[in-house]
Amino acid sequence: MGYVVKVDKEKCDGDGACVENCPVEVFEMDANGKSEPVNQEECLGCETCLEVCETGAITVEEE
Repeated sequence: MGYVVKVDKEKCDGDGACVENCPVEVFEMDANGKSEPVNQEECLGCETCLEVCETGAITVEEE
């Protein structure tokens, strides 16, 4: 079982909190300064990214 991580680019403010706080480095910043989940297979489902994302741009769902 794994997780599907999505970022709503319209809501993402690019502050990088998810990148800085994810314990397994699921996220990187893209060329437009928005968060991109590049290592979804590493997601632990801890939801730290949800807690630190002030704009509610991230969703994490079980597969």
